[in-house]
Amino acid sequence: MFQTTRETQMTRLGLGPIGVALTYGEWDALLGAAPELEAMGYSTIWVSGGQLNDLNQITELARTTHNVPVGSAIIPVDRFPAKAVARTYAQLQETHPGRFIVGLGGAHGPRPLHTMGNYLDHLDTVPPNVPATTRMLAALGPRMLELARDRAAGALPLLMTPDYTAQARKLLGEDATLVVEHHVVLETDPTRARQAARGVIGFLSGVTGYAKHFRRLGFAEEDVAQLSDRLVDALVVWGDLHTIGRRVAEHLEAGADQIALVVLPTDGSIPVSTAQWRQLAEALIPGRRLG
Repeated sequence: MFQTTRETQMTRLGLGPIGVALTYGEWDALLGAAPELEAMGYSTIWVSGGQLNDLNQITELARTTHNVPVGSAIIPVDRFPAKAVARTYAQLQETHPGRFIVGLGGAHGPRPLHTMGNYLDHLDTVPPNVPATTRMLAALGPRMLELARDRAAGALPLLMTPDYTAQARKLLGEDATLVVEHHVVLETDPTRARQAARGVIGFLSGVTGYAKHFRRLGFAEEDVAQLSDRLVDALVVWGDLHTIGRRVAEHLEAGADQIALVVLPTDGSIPVSTAQWRQLAEALIPGRRLG
């Protein structure tokens, strides 16, 4: 039986308010963009689970950047054994100490809490250990959020509304870190923006747990089945920089420590153009004004 009692006093990780997630692109191109993203002022660079094919990609990301924390968002626990994650963490602690944030998720099946709990047991007890203070869980529902509170540094949820961010913060308490991954489309045309958003939401709605999550957020079965404008507009922010900035501020005010931007292209570009990342950095990162 896995332990659920918080044994280590957690403190917020202090990752900074605006991070970025590398996703939907060729890895070599994304890796090449990482030093620029660090220079733009993004305070954490995450690699999405969909992009993550090999744990060595985390190592490559740390090597190609200088000081920015790098995280997995997420490592799917049904694809990567705990011993492989622990080995990668130990290696990076030797070469790039304190920079790897171990984001975990993908505990699907009939008993996801049990699956994740056993995985964390392995990281806790089988050397080399991965401390709870360096782990984040992709938690959506209340019980997984509690597990993130008790056995990790905090939660790394996806597709959240500001209201649900506030609920997550209340459940996590004040000591845990809350990083909200948020899809953004820098596009003012509703049709083009929503088309880009629906591609992602449509895919995730077929993943275990997400349809239930949408209903938990208050959306009707019809909204979920049809990927209604109401659903899309609530979960993916699109528009100009002011509109995107307002939504980001709402999440931060609701209790998120960081918004990790997942930038969706509308023109099929892979990866998203550096220009969009730069525009968002200039508009959203406090004190950052790019030339």
